[in-house]
Amino acid sequence: MNRNIFTMTEKERMTEQSASGSTFLLPKEEMLEIRRKGKKIRIGIPSDQDKVEYRVPLSPQAVELLVSYGHEILIEKEAGKAASYTDEEYREAGALVMADRKEIFECDIVLRVSPFSETEIDMLKGHQALISNLQINAYCPTSIAKLQQKKITQVAYEYMEDEDGSKPVVQLMSQISGSTSIFLFNEYMSKSRGGKGVLLGSVTGISPSELVILGAGTAAEFAARAALGLGATVKIFDDNISSLRKLEEKLPQPIFTSVFYPKVMRKALKSADAVLGAMPIGMPPSFRITEEMVKKMKPGSVIIDLNVCQGGCFETSKCTDLNNPSFVEHGVTHYCVPNVPAIVARTASIALSNVLIPILISIGEIGGIENYIKNSKSFRKGVCIYNGILTNATLAEKFNLAYKDIDLLLAVY
Repeated sequence: MNRNIFTMTEKERMTEQSASGSTFLLPKEEMLEIRRKGKKIRIGIPSDQDKVEYRVPLSPQAVELLVSYGHEILIEKEAGKAASYTDEEYREAGALVMADRKEIFECDIVLRVSPFSETEIDMLKGHQALISNLQINAYCPTSIAKLQQKKITQVAYEYMEDEDGSKPVVQLMSQISGSTSIFLFNEYMSKSRGGKGVLLGSVTGISPSELVILGAGTAAEFAARAALGLGATVKIFDDNISSLRKLEEKLPQPIFTSVFYPKVMRKALKSADAVLGAMPIGMPPSFRITEEMVKKMKPGSVIIDLNVCQGGCFETSKCTDLNNPSFVEHGVTHYCVPNVPAIVARTASIALSNVLIPILISIGEIGGIENYIKNSKSFRKGVCIYNGILTNATLAEKFNLAYKDIDLLLAVY
């Protein structure tokens, strides 16, 4: 249901003001005047469940806040079910719950977690903005051509930045992936999943199990923290000694670190009970564990590859989904799901909402997404296609397509 902003409590107004970042502590009259100058936007949220994606980009609380700013939210029926959000919760927050997704794909901004398929791109009316994960391997020249023909603006979570240069969505999802991977290791090392029945951690009188982590980014940090808390021995490899040093400083106790020396790497893999591929998101993994190295790992050991959507850290990796998440290759269990945060869908959905709320409010206040792209250099980093013009170098290189730098492009407009 729509909520009249004149009847909000002081606490509710303060929450909205602080979320926007630009109207905090303004008198109510001035805040309302700012809103009148803004633009009402229609935001569509299609369901992701057919793609085995359980996250939803906006929680009911986020929807309620956006509706109070005058925006219209259309969400597909049961889109939030896997994140434990009901249609009734979205209705009470002011969203329109749609059984037919046609109108959703005609909104000003279409918001989702997983990439858009060619069939879904065909449903777009054109001259709209799409905000989602890019997952380059999910695209092809045909889908890019269709987006260009419809003059679509495509924004990818993986490339969006904060003013300090950090990538908020990547960092939050990496935190969740790193922490969740430790629970997955314990599950797949257990006898119930066909593992050796080994605990990732330590027990009095028993040698601790060993975890090898490839990469020294955010996912590696949170995985290492969780594993060290359980008492496991942790070894971290990266090709950047500065990243290794910074990670050592963040962790609560000393750990083994090394660059990717082949001999050292092979020795660590032979004794490892669990190996995590956690190279930084947004770039192809710079080191691949060969099939021969995997063959020499312990039978019953477990690999989790968080980089599978961008090529993978292991030569034996192949993309799976949450319906069939694992397979065994050379006696080693492989878990290669590209959307690990979806396992804790509600937590991940709230984290994503926290990033998107101030962005969507600002888009409305400034008069639309084109104005926001022109005024926000950090958000502009996430634009892969602008009004049908390809602006992402990685996509262009993968498919041998022409592209234009968005900063130079906007200088002409």
